[in-house]
Amino acid sequence: MRALPRHLPSSSELHGVRWLRSSYSTGANNCVETACPDVPPWAGLLAVRDSKAPAGPALLFSFRSWAEFTAAVDRM
Repeated sequence: MRALPRHLPSSSELHGVRWLRSSYSTGANNCVETACPDVPPWAGLLAVRDSKAPAGPALLFSFRSWAEFTAAVDRM
């Protein structure tokens, strides 16, 4: 089985996803946005991109990895 990519060169490769920002975000575009693609091969992963560069790259995480990351940040 081939490993899934951990990033995409352009988040525009994720067609039809809804990108969301944190409710804590300001209007200054200084945050990240997340999306849950439902199309193979990215279904079941969480995509993360920089709100300042919406056509730029997207990082892909498993839901478990993202939950562990956000929990670690919360403990800081």
